[in-house]
Amino acid sequence: MIERVAETDAHEGPVYVAVERALYFTTQRVGRRVDIMRLSLADGRISTVLADASAANGMTLGPDGRLVVCEQQPAAISLVDPSTGARETVVDAFRGLPLVYSEEHELLGTGGAIPPLREFLADADLAIVVNGDSLCRWPIRELVAAHRRKSARGAAAAATVLVHRGLDPRPYGGGAALDGNRVVAFRPGALGWAAAGRHALFAGAQVIEPALLARLPEGPSDLVDALYHPLLADGATIRTVETARLWHDLGTPRRYLEGSLAWALGGTRAAARVVKGATVDPAARLRRSIVESGATVEAGAKLEECLVLPGGSCGAGARLARSIVGPGARVEPGETGEELLFARDASGATERLPLGR
Repeated sequence: MIERVAETDAHEGPVYVAVERALYFTTQRVGRRVDIMRLSLADGRISTVLADASAANGMTLGPDGRLVVCEQQPAAISLVDPSTGARETVVDAFRGLPLVYSEEHELLGTGGAIPPLREFLADADLAIVVNGDSLCRWPIRELVAAHRRKSARGAAAAATVLVHRGLDPRPYGGGAALDGNRVVAFRPGALGWAAAGRHALFAGAQVIEPALLARLPEGPSDLVDALYHPLLADGATIRTVETARLWHDLGTPRRYLEGSLAWALGGTRAAARVVKGATVDPAARLRRSIVESGATVEAGAKLEECLVLPGGSCGAGARLARSIVGPGARVEPGETGEELLFARDASGATERLPLGR
């Protein structure tokens, strides 16, 4: 059953805060104006948190209870106090370079995300592209230096990509087939794959000569299929830099859980992390789990290798293992589950889905 709570011009950035029973959202854009609003689910009242909020769209809840807001005009990441509307800029540039981004109304993929930024990239010496669903302390300096060093020696490459020397590439689509430090094929079945000396995981970071980006078509595409395979077929050189740094693919719920726990907690089995702004009853037991700001874990609940995202809640006596409780989702008192994703659907009810691979 779907119940209409309120009629409003809600557009993006939904953030549900369980302790307030409130939903924060951004409004439809009118010209350049977007407002940040609050919907009280207790009485249906809608109020303005911040008017004319720099064309804000995506939001999440920060560890201190403030809204982390992605702004478009001008581009910036800011913190907004939901009780006062006070705004603080976190970042609007990186090492002197302004933030610029494009908004995708459909998922464009690793190749399709680049054409909307052609004007931005037009004067670039190099284009650095990093997949958004991978987590790593990226060795960008080494990647750029290696690409420039080879070019200076007359061995120019169309692109230089990062590969991981220690991980099995097969669970991630096959990776890259290598001859020395050159890529000869991407993915099993491609020409040159079987004869390659070795295979390595393609980690998702690369330096590309900007002129080559004009080859990418408008609309959804994959960078490997749309650019790298044709370049290799034309005889172009794609070189590699190897890394052994901690790396995670976050592209599925299971990998997101595994990556989050490994990144935040390391190898210890007993540790847990409760972020400031979370509410965890002293009688709850956490083992190798993370409870994000705005989440709630009630008395007697037991979580092992779990992630409770902002606005998620676990009722008294619940027992979970290797599971994710999504924003606004509710684990009922006494409920048990293993390898599940608890997700809030459009009606506000909590779905229980297999965590998957």
